[in-house]
Amino acid sequence: MHRWNDTVEFFIAGFSDVPNLRFPLFLFFLLVYILTIIGNFTVILLICSSSSLKTPMYFFLCNLSFLDIVYTSVTSPKLIHIFVTDNGRISFSECIVQLFFFAAFWNTEYLILTVMSYDRYVAICRPLHYTMIMTSTVCRIAAAGTWIGGLLGSITPTGSATMARYKKFNILNHFFCDIKALEKVAIGNDSYIRNTIFIHGCLFVATSFIFTLISYIFIITTVLKIRTKNGRYKAFSTCASHLSIVSLFYTLIFGLYFSPKSTVSLNQGKALTVLYVYIIPLLNPVVYSFRNRDVKEACRKIHRK
Repeated sequence: MHRWNDTVEFFIAGFSDVPNLRFPLFLFFLLVYILTIIGNFTVILLICSSSSLKTPMYFFLCNLSFLDIVYTSVTSPKLIHIFVTDNGRISFSECIVQLFFFAAFWNTEYLILTVMSYDRYVAICRPLHYTMIMTSTVCRIAAAGTWIGGLLGSITPTGSATMARYKKFNILNHFFCDIKALEKVAIGNDSYIRNTIFIHGCLFVATSFIFTLISYIFIITTVLKIRTKNGRYKAFSTCASHLSIVSLFYTLIFGLYFSPKSTVSLNQGKALTVLYVYIIPLLNPVVYSFRNRDVKEACRKIHRK
């Protein structure tokens, strides 16, 4: 048995249980990664180059797009490398670094989605005070807080994984160094990692979910008070994209990390993880931006120029 400062090595199993699908899966993840980079980078360019998109909502969307790029870049290159070389070996230090940044950007995702829900609450429930509340200074502070909070929040789960005990060689039945995969191969008192996951979930997942839920309770209540059907539609359409992504995101997270162990198999867990690690960042530019009238108009202006 070895501690963190000994020679410990991991082997990422990835999708080795379906060898016949190795090449199709390689093409799938490569294509998803490329499209995610292109889609989110395009959103950033549009928002930065268009004067009509200089609003708090698009400022946070720009942060979300950049987050999705770095978020998927934590795991995608290594996974693609595994498909190409058929070598899933990863050192302990590389595994911990991957876990740290994945947890950091994962935390930041919660916080940004929560801030965006508050932005929608102010826009719908307090429209006359929107420009006074969501000033550029407030937006910058909120954005910086999400990134700093995400980085600080990753210290606890990374520290628990670092201090756990492992064998010299460990097989992770996952496609990256996930905290739950490390928990399964930890020996001795692995309840420390389990308790850390629970505490981390309460601090970030549950808290962000509660604040988001409260925001949407007020939003829905306000929308229902609007007398005209057209007015209700216009008001709710401004947050429909965010609500759809948030609902999908939290459904996957709660189903994967907070459901009883007996209800989610390892293969089901990997499938759910693929959805929130790769598919949601791919869908964000489409759902938030390219179906948005303001973004379409910005695209037309840039095309004409």
